[in-house]
Formats: sequence, structure tokens, C-alpha cells
Amino acid sequence: MDNTQRIEQLRRLVEKNGISTEKYGDPMMMRFLIARSMDVDKAAKMFVQWQKWRDTMVPNGQIDESEIEDELGTRKMFLQGLSKNGHAVLFLKGSKHFPAKDQVQFKKYVVYSLDKTISSAFKGREIGNEKLIGILDLQQISYKNIDPRGLITGFQLLQAYYPERLAKCYILNMPRFFVSVWRMVSRFLEKATLEKVVIVTNEEERRGVVEEVGEDVLPVEFGGKAKLIAIQDVVLPQLAA
Repeated sequence: MDNTQRIEQLRRLVEKNGISTEKYGDPMMMRFLIARSMDVDKAAKMFVQWQKWRDTMVPNGQIDESEIEDELGTRKMFLQGLSKNGHAVLFLKGSKHFPAKDQVQFKKYVVYSLDKTISSAFKGREIGNEKLIGILDLQQISYKNIDPRGLITGFQLLQAYYPERLAKCYILNMPRFFVSVWRMVSRFLEKATLEKVVIVTNEEERRGVVEEVGEDVLPVEFGGKAKLIAIQDVVLPQLAA
């Protein structure tokens, strides 16, 4: 069975569950197949779960900023433009993050951030293979910033509902005391996700990130030329899931 046949079969299985796939192009369907190792039945199950989740979590198509004011107020998430490969670059300053008191708002904030990041890479009429590069900067974090639950939540949302959206995740300036935290968090990551996480430990690796991502989108403090742009300050012509 070739990929075209797999996609057609996937559409049929999804539509048997009463869910239309008409507005989703082949690249979108293909992401679910890749995420489930080209197993059509598993991909269909994932797609149905994703659609039901979107209907519940994002009933209006996008998270309204009024729903996540506390999280936005920290100004910890930045949307930096596109890498050399056309991937949207999302930058998180760990020193500005604190464990959420309201887990529902935090989840909505993660969804808002992922949706907006993916939409910023969206160029055509059809939602397809837009991906993101996540950069987690742990410089100057202290124990009060440590939030294993938050990290696990972010990665689990990414794995379950944003298949094949993560191109790479760089972790910068990891302090020694954070190693055990990351070891615990990584147990909750799927192998495919873990393989995309790069812990940057030396100057050569830092230069590699600058080369891959590009000076024009990386902030000055990481060897680039850009200013950090808080995600809520970025205006997009449209938002797409």
C-alpha cells in the first residue's frame, strides 16, 4: 500500500466516526500516519481523539487571550520568526516561569502558544507540515522556577495533539541541579520526542544552534541579532490549528 492509499484509508476510517476530513489536506493526514509508524488504524484513532480534544479545548478555533491573562502576564514565551529551514522558533525563558496555580489556564496557555507558533509558519492555504523549534533557556533559574509537572504537561500535549510538529527542542544553560529534574521528565517522553531534544552543553554546540536557527531570529543573549518578542505581541494575519 502506498502513501496515497494509506491517506485515503485513513480518511475513510476517520469519517466512519462521524468526523469530516474535507478541510484537511494530505500533508495534515500524513502527520498522523507518521506519528503512528504508518499504522492506519492507530493513526485514525489518534486523529479522532485529536478532533474531539480540539472541539473541547478550542471550541472557537483559538484560545482567547482573556482566558490566559495570568500566564501571558509573565512574558516568558517569545515567538521569534522562522529558522533557515522555515520552522517557527518558540523561545521560553525558564527564569520567568513559576508553577501554575491554575492548571486549566496553564494548559490553555500551552495550546495558545503552540497554535500561534505553528500558525506563524503557515504560508499556504492548506495546513500541512509546519513545524516548530522550541528553545528552553534555563539561565538564572532557581528552585522556585522548577516545574516538572508543567514540562511534562507541555510535552504530553505536543505528543498527543500536535503530531510531527516538533522539529527540534534545544535546552540551553541547564544547571547541574536541573539534571535530575530532566531525567524524571524525560521518562514521560516518547522515544521520537526524546530524540528531538538537544541539551546544549558547550560553545561548539551553541554555534551549531546559531547556524541552524539563524542570527536573525535568535536573541542577542544567545549569539543572535534579534530582540525577544513576547508571543502576545506578535500579530498574525490568521490563526490555524
